[in-house]
Order: sequence, then structure tokens, then C-alpha cells
Amino acid sequence: MFEFDQFLGFLAFLAILTMGFWLMIFLTAVIVPYWLGGSIMDLLKEKKAKRKAAKEQKA
Repeated sequence: MFEFDQFLGFLAFLAILTMGFWLMIFLTAVIVPYWLGGSIMDLLKEKKAKRKAAKEQKA
């Protein structure tokens, strides 16, 4: 059977594994979409500003 220090090591392994799992869930569900949305919005703002500058330069 297991000794107490092996049991503590196993519990530490499970805790680290669980934290890593939930961190990956958090990253894929919250952080990545937020980052992509911000990047897309910034790209659209830059295109709009470029279009506006070209239109003002024409006139």
C-alpha cells in the first residue's frame, strides 16, 4: 500500500493537474476570444481610419 508521503505527492499531482486543466479551460473560453475580438476591432478601426484619410485626401 502507499505510504503517507506518496499519498501527499499524489494529491499534489492531482492538484497541479486540476489547476492546469481549469487554466486551459479559462484560456480557451475567455482570454483567447477576448484577444481575438480586440485584434479584429483594432484592425477594423485602422481600415476605417485609412479609408477616411484617403477620402479626405481626395477631396
